[in-house]
Amino acid sequence: MASGLDPRELPPGRGLIGLFTRHATLANIVLVVMICAGLVALPRMRAQFFPDSVEESITVSVKWDGAGAEEVDRAIVQVLEPSLISVEGVEASDSRASEGSARISLDFEPDWDMSRAVNDVENALASAGDLPEGAEEPEVARGVWRDTVTDLVITGPLSPEQLGRLGDEAVVRLYQQGVTRTSLAGIAAPETVVEVPTVSMMAHDVTLTQIIDVISAEANTDPAGEVAGGATRVRTGEERRSAPEIENLVIRTEPDGSQLTVGDVANIRVEGGDRNRAYFVGDNAAVVINVARSAAGDAIAIQHKVEGVIDQMQPTLPAGTSMDLVRTRSDAITQRLDLLVGNGVLGLSLVLVLLFLFLNARTAFWVAMGIPTSMAAALAVMYFTGMTLNMISIFALILTLGIVVDDAIVVGEHADFRARHLGEHPTLAAENGARRMAAPVFASTLTTVIAFAGLTVIGGRMGNMIVDIPYTVIAVLAASLIECFVILPNHMSHALRHTSEGKWYDWPSRQVNRGLDWFRRVVMKPLTRLIVIGRYPVIAAAIALLLWQVSFVMSGKVQWRFFNPPEQSTVNGAFSMVEGATRADTEEMMRTMQATVTKVAKEFEDEYGVNPVEYAIGQIGGASGRGLASADTKDADLLGSLSIEVIDPDYRPYSSFDFVSRLQAETPRLPLVEEISFRRFRSGGAGDGIAVQFSGNETRILKDAAEDLKTQLAQFPEVSAVEDNLAYDKQELILDLTPQGEALGFDIATLGRELRARLNGTEAASFPDGVRSATIRVELPEEELAADFIDRMQLRAPGGEWVPLADIVSVRSQTGFSTIRREDGVRQVSVTGDVSEDDPARANEILARISDEILPRISEERGVAYTLTGQAEQERDFMNDAMIGLIMCLIGIYIVLAWIFASWTRPIVVMSVIPFGAVGAIWGHYVWNLPMSMFAVVGGIGMIGIIINDAIVLISTVDEYAEKRGIVPAIVDAVSDRLRPVLLTTLTTVLGLAPLLYEQSSSALFLKSTVITLVYGLGFGMIIVLLVVPAVLAVQLDFGRQVQAVRHGVRVVRLRAVLAGVAALMAVGFALTLGRAMWEGQALMPAFGGFALIAGMVAMGAGLIAPRLLRGHIRHRPPPEA
Repeated sequence: MASGLDPRELPPGRGLIGLFTRHATLANIVLVVMICAGLVALPRMRAQFFPDSVEESITVSVKWDGAGAEEVDRAIVQVLEPSLISVEGVEASDSRASEGSARISLDFEPDWDMSRAVNDVENALASAGDLPEGAEEPEVARGVWRDTVTDLVITGPLSPEQLGRLGDEAVVRLYQQGVTRTSLAGIAAPETVVEVPTVSMMAHDVTLTQIIDVISAEANTDPAGEVAGGATRVRTGEERRSAPEIENLVIRTEPDGSQLTVGDVANIRVEGGDRNRAYFVGDNAAVVINVARSAAGDAIAIQHKVEGVIDQMQPTLPAGTSMDLVRTRSDAITQRLDLLVGNGVLGLSLVLVLLFLFLNARTAFWVAMGIPTSMAAALAVMYFTGMTLNMISIFALILTLGIVVDDAIVVGEHADFRARHLGEHPTLAAENGARRMAAPVFASTLTTVIAFAGLTVIGGRMGNMIVDIPYTVIAVLAASLIECFVILPNHMSHALRHTSEGKWYDWPSRQVNRGLDWFRRVVMKPLTRLIVIGRYPVIAAAIALLLWQVSFVMSGKVQWRFFNPPEQSTVNGAFSMVEGATRADTEEMMRTMQATVTKVAKEFEDEYGVNPVEYAIGQIGGASGRGLASADTKDADLLGSLSIEVIDPDYRPYSSFDFVSRLQAETPRLPLVEEISFRRFRSGGAGDGIAVQFSGNETRILKDAAEDLKTQLAQFPEVSAVEDNLAYDKQELILDLTPQGEALGFDIATLGRELRARLNGTEAASFPDGVRSATIRVELPEEELAADFIDRMQLRAPGGEWVPLADIVSVRSQTGFSTIRREDGVRQVSVTGDVSEDDPARANEILARISDEILPRISEERGVAYTLTGQAEQERDFMNDAMIGLIMCLIGIYIVLAWIFASWTRPIVVMSVIPFGAVGAIWGHYVWNLPMSMFAVVGGIGMIGIIINDAIVLISTVDEYAEKRGIVPAIVDAVSDRLRPVLLTTLTTVLGLAPLLYEQSSSALFLKSTVITLVYGLGFGMIIVLLVVPAVLAVQLDFGRQVQAVRHGVRVVRLRAVLAGVAALMAVGFALTLGRAMWEGQALMPAFGGFALIAGMVAMGAGLIAPRLLRGHIRHRPPPEA
């Protein structure tokens, strides 16, 4: 036999496979390079939760002090937006007109040249219409992407100023460590307020403008140049910025030589650091340093630097003062990634055990070597293409644990078969095994690549989140092909030389293979013969099983939940106070919320044994998380919030929504509170559970529609945090100049500037003070800004006399809106809310009522259009893109199979197993009582490429055997011979994912839908390949015979008439049923049933008539001539 040949007597190797199989070192060089590349790349890869989704944008901002939102919308937004939308590359625009400012945000296509975009936007602004007098020049800013790494909280029994100095020191130290994206909050910049009563201005005959000009000139010095060859610098004036220095600034010198100073007409005070936004931890004040990263930043490395700064500063802090990290990403990222890696290692162990049970130890070892080799090479590719280690990419690596050895199993098993049963020399067996399996292995890998590539068609935020799955899988599969045909044959040629030695460590595989041989001989071959004989009942049973499982989805036994992100541990409660409340009232409400959190936390601790609250930060002067819509018009002192960090979801048997609901129910609503909203923090890119966007021309009608929807949503206890983004503005007074005012020399533009300075105050100077900027502000006393200011205010006329404002203006009032939003030029109002997903069926029921009943009624009554946005919009876009990706991958797979098999019908047999993967996927979700989600769709599309791999190898073996024997014996022998590789390739993938299937951590729960789809889908697909594919092959043979018979039969004139009649009746039936339903927009399922009934009756009639015509034709056909 060939196995006895000396290696030197072997025929020369052919091609690339022969070269690498026989070369002494070449295969090992490739192996070492692939592994070393991965080892070099791994420590350099960034780790994070999800892939970054960086959207390129440009924002145009325009300030117009004193103007209301509607005026800003009319005079600025409507002037600039048409020109900006037409800029090349703009995908969408979002504008916001609010009191005193306009902002237009432009989103650009991915990978657009943003330097060019900035120039195009500036050119568009230059060509737009004129802005109103008093509006500042538009500012163009390119969007800066940032992602929070952690918040550093410094708190203790110190004043805000003392805490601010500690915060400044921490920021400087972080900057020295290379952490540059930091922002300090909770300490206000120093501000000197110059308060000028009108009585003083009248008594000394000065104006606010004069005072502002004097302070501005003295607070900032001007450079005058250089002398002596640049060795000496000259500047004019001396900086006077302190309160005493400002008091002594001279406004004018009187004729008698006396001087009128700022202190003679104004009261000067210095505001402390406890104004504006202030933070509290318990009873103590706090400052917060937000630490963020850029798209190229490493969250784990940055947090380690922050922890280093804390270690440096902690020993030097005053007694009772602490520095705490909250909302940390590094620990959570590390925990989640370690969880996935741990499951991956366990899955790898199971795969290795399986390989050593089915293959001899040496073969199993070299097949298993394909896993680390391919993984290492894939990591190198991921690193050099800018990918990161995140929950999605690591999950994709776990997903490929079993897939990556499929190719090696097929090649290694066939090489072992050739050496054992055909008696080939080990080198020839390894080389011929790789060459024989090259076409089916390449086809199966290519179809898997095509299937996962279909996921890249999915766009939007969800597409950006899952895009690492196809790229990672494709990188691993490409590396596995190299390992399979370049490295493995060389190692197999050495491993097969020892297969007959019967080593002790091969005893398990010998026992398993002995039992498998018995099973193939005694069970599989007779069973396959029965399947071929009863092929039609087998296929009918499979179709019935498929329809039965589809009914589970249609009836709601298996629920659908589009996206179930990992639950986060942050809960935010925001509130606003009514006009007339004070900062003290806001602090009282914040303290009330703190007490409520303590009370509710104690209730949960008594009930479950663990206090759920880890940290709570209160604030006034702003809101954490997503702010309230009413915040647009509120004084900052009337806003407050509480940010709560609860324990990890794995340590509590309830969801954060339960905690939010209890807080919302038990938080007292003080008399001066206007609005309270509690909301969970959502992650993973998902939008709001409920998000509706109304669009129309009239803002007030849009507001009425939003209020109608909020009223309807209040009936559902499962819905919380319902709010709209269109708040009513404060009352707007519109002043027109009277004839008397014109006669006195006033004009409306000058009058507007003077009133803005008096009502809003004016920043006279700004200068650096440490790490912050200090300001000097000139304003009227607060008591002069009461509701009757028009009757009390006096203005200095151009002629020098002082006149009442009421004499020179007429007044009319209206109530407007604080902010007017447009999207792509159309006015929009959004209503958002959070819906509990603890009960998916109830959540779906609520969403169905909103979309089917509530919104159509509001739209009809108010005459506005509506769009479901948030998760509904993301789901709609995702499913549309997924359908396109599915169609593209099916077409691509068919083309590849038609090329490999050189047949138009063989690909249909291979692809017939695809629908049956859904049986396992649906059943798996039913067994685990888990709703199907977008990740089930992701797993289903990917499964298409995997589930047909066994069918490809099986059918290629059938075709090979059919060349030497009949088709039925070929089918029986092929199923028996390919049983072991089919079992191995399926079980390796299933076992690689099995640990994740039983993972109880909530962090991995959102991935379980994909795991169930693949594990159960591939498991059932294996049964389909072994039992149903042989039946389909036999039916294809029957169909081929029928086609041949029809080809002969159409030569009969009468039979041609029957076929034409059948075609005509089918066309009429289609027109009356499906055609009519599609034309009139009716339901397709009843129409399809009617068409199926007509088709069945026509086919039955044709089946009764055709045989008689054929028999008659044969009976009257003249005998052939001798």
